[in-house]
Amino acid sequence: MSTSFALPEAGEGSGAGALSAAALAHQVRRRLDALVCDDSGVAAEGVALYTLADPRELSTVRYVGQTAAPRRRFLQHVRTARLWLPDERPWWVRSPRLRPLYGWIRELFGEEGRLPVMVVTSWVEPAQARVCERSLICACLAREQPLLNFEGELRRRQPLLL
Repeated sequence: MSTSFALPEAGEGSGAGALSAAALAHQVRRRLDALVCDDSGVAAEGVALYTLADPRELSTVRYVGQTAAPRRRFLQHVRTARLWLPDERPWWVRSPRLRPLYGWIRELFGEEGRLPVMVVTSWVEPAQARVCERSLICACLAREQPLLNFEGELRRRQPLLL
């Protein structure tokens, strides 16, 4: 199943070449099973640790997060990116730390209507979720993944120490 969306021709929808918020939400919900994958191999209990990646490069992790409800969290990411708005910097994202993530999602969508793929990597006890998330972030950084989490930005800012 394809993870990209056919964009309407100019003049359709809410703007030239853009999907309306309702049409986008409908299409995303229809394809949610292809966009959210549980690769943990265990029962879905507790808090999910997940990654977001370009569907063309699943091994390249762009974001690490945690949630008790992966499908709902994926939909939140898509809604927050406001893909129905014209191309511009995601000024509406309250936390400047999250703007690179939503800029990336918007950029990905601009390329043939692609959306990220969410891969649940593990389920952990709620009390351990933050520690496990940080551990996964550190593991991705050690593999030099281009993370959009704030920790990735900090690493890019820090000069290499010899």
